[in-house]
Amino acid sequence: MEQTQEKKLSSLENLCSEYRANNRIPGELFDKYQVKRGLRNADGTGVVAGLTNISNVHGYIIEDEEKTPDEGKLIYRGIDLRELVDGCVRDNRFGFEEVEWLLLFGHLPTKSQLDRFNEILNNNRELPEYFAEDMIIKAPSANIMNKLARSVLALYSYDDTPDDPSLENNMRQSVELIARLPTIMTYAYQVKRRHFDKKSMYFHPLVPEHHTAEAILYALRPDKQFSDREAKLLDLCMMLHAEHGGGNNSTFTSRVLSSSGTDIYSTIAASIGSLKGPKHGGANHRVMTMMKEIMANVENWENEDEVEAYLEKILRKEAGDGSGLIYGIGHAVYTLSDPRAVILKEKAENLAKEKGMDREFDLFRLVEKLAPGAFERVKGSKKVVSANVDFYSGLIYQMLGIPEDLFTPMFAVSRIGGWCAHRMEEMFTGGRIIRPAYRSLTRFQSYTDLNDR
Repeated sequence: MEQTQEKKLSSLENLCSEYRANNRIPGELFDKYQVKRGLRNADGTGVVAGLTNISNVHGYIIEDEEKTPDEGKLIYRGIDLRELVDGCVRDNRFGFEEVEWLLLFGHLPTKSQLDRFNEILNNNRELPEYFAEDMIIKAPSANIMNKLARSVLALYSYDDTPDDPSLENNMRQSVELIARLPTIMTYAYQVKRRHFDKKSMYFHPLVPEHHTAEAILYALRPDKQFSDREAKLLDLCMMLHAEHGGGNNSTFTSRVLSSSGTDIYSTIAASIGSLKGPKHGGANHRVMTMMKEIMANVENWENEDEVEAYLEKILRKEAGDGSGLIYGIGHAVYTLSDPRAVILKEKAENLAKEKGMDREFDLFRLVEKLAPGAFERVKGSKKVVSANVDFYSGLIYQMLGIPEDLFTPMFAVSRIGGWCAHRMEEMFTGGRIIRPAYRSLTRFQSYTDLNDR
């Protein structure tokens, strides 16, 4: 058996060597041909690929062709996210479903519209008959994001009109997916616990009166118990993750697939696959892994020199996961601040006091403070960076008792309404398949017969 494995590895090494020898593209050629890698301009701004009414992400000001850092703002359908959050907090009510309505329809719902929307979502939380048994229990996955994508794809088979491109059909499918994805997530987690962790799994019946955040906590906890404050905080996290412009990787994925005319299940499964990446939604899990390592290797958490030295080791790839990244710091658009991180930091501080985790929170705050200087010293970069949404979200999830397996899936459950809104906007206002160009570097060569090679 070992010899067979060695042969396999040797064969793979040969194949990889063959690939490396024939597939290198020198970095200087990207500059020579003015390729905008990552669809980014030379100053780091994104290439304009489309128009949207859904949201706006503001992180800098362009004056006289110069990019000037600015405080971050996130605008949902013309309304500042901070105002949406403050309104819900002031009224002590849940806001995620209201945000989903806003993103889909373009205006705030009336009370009767919101009540009806909540009723529709609750009526669609149940999965199709035997779906849980056949698609989740019989095919467990160690990674919940993988299970979300596979389950969304499988829903195609349970839809009588999966390929109908009409607005009416897409709206029905969108509402069903928004309602069902949290249920799929909690079921998938319970099956993962049983199959891979060798722990008990439990499936609580759905409660029609629950808001999405309540339904998630109810499903995850063995005793089904949670406080209103916990549910409202999870709801807030979901509001902050619900949408982030058409250019973020997973939403752009949604628009790219939608522009081809494919079905919504293929589209959303692809977006989930994008979000799974550690450079995108998977970063919140990487933040917690990184912070645990810092806690284990820095003797004095309050000593700035010690913490700073370890951050520099991470950047030099001498510590951490070898990526050279301080996860949760820096963003493609935000410069001086990420408004979502600002709100989460406020909530994390209050919750840390309540949970007796002040020391852990203070370390997070210290890393946030010291990271920009470490970047400048190690990377020589003058780029203005700040904490992004991933930096504090994992800490809040941890304090809420959300398992680490669900940090990124919670992001997907929160973002699906934004994906669906962008899908419909692309389908009904875009009109052309997205097809950027790649310059070919191939050189002409003649075909050689197999025996002469």
